[in-house]
Amino acid sequence: MRTTTLLAVLSLALPGFVPAPAYAASGDFAGLEEVLAHERRADDRGRDRYRHPDETLRFFDVQPTHTIVEYAPGGGWYTRILAPYVEPEGRYIAVNFAGDDTPIERLQERLAGWDEAFPGRVEEMTELPAGRFTAYFGSSIPEDAYGTVDRIVVIRMLHNLMRWDIADQELRALRRMLKDGGLVGIVQHRAKPDAPYSYRDGSKGYLREQDVVAIMEVYGFRLVGKSEINANAQDPANHEAGVWTLPPSYRLGETDKDQYTAIGESDRATLLFEKVP
Repeated sequence: MRTTTLLAVLSLALPGFVPAPAYAASGDFAGLEEVLAHERRADDRGRDRYRHPDETLRFFDVQPTHTIVEYAPGGGWYTRILAPYVEPEGRYIAVNFAGDDTPIERLQERLAGWDEAFPGRVEEMTELPAGRFTAYFGSSIPEDAYGTVDRIVVIRMLHNLMRWDIADQELRALRRMLKDGGLVGIVQHRAKPDAPYSYRDGSKGYLREQDVVAIMEVYGFRLVGKSEINANAQDPANHEAGVWTLPPSYRLGETDKDQYTAIGESDRATLLFEKVP
């Protein structure tokens, strides 16, 4: 299903409809506090007040014995938490979209050879051996990785899959990796329930919460929990230049920067989904 078709289906989603959450985390989260307090996060910690990594990972029930996938890890903010957290007993896998899957030339160049190079980047970030980490493109996940993953986290990324028209292939690939009953945790910039189509199609970085739920249902997941951990009521979610107007991007430069700093990072939905047979 192409993303344009999927968006048409989502236009029928009932405004504000979200199934009742039912999942309760049960992990012991041993070592999470130590990882969050580690000196490697000295430059990252200032954003914890917007991103709430402790509460978010506990809500997603990410346990230290799990095999986890971080989707599209980007600059490594969550990688510096997740990789050392599960490394002693579990397994960290990074999955990304292939550069040639996007229409953006700079991304195509940046992602060339990413799957081979990223474990080395994790070693640089964590000082743990690169050989303990794995990276795949969504289009080249080997069959022996199917059904092996306990948790997948998709942080502020689903809008890109929609606007680049690659949601279908990527969500199918992630589903194949996940065990039956495994969980996907999504944090997504949240559009208002009554946002116009032009502001909820991913092009501005925002998606409606009910559309995220509908997307995941299409690909065989059911919502089992939602949280306001990463909500920000100060964000009007109507910026002409999109979510990148806000920190940390500041797309408008110095124009009204103090105003956007006062708002902080975006309002975000935090949703937990279970893979169903």
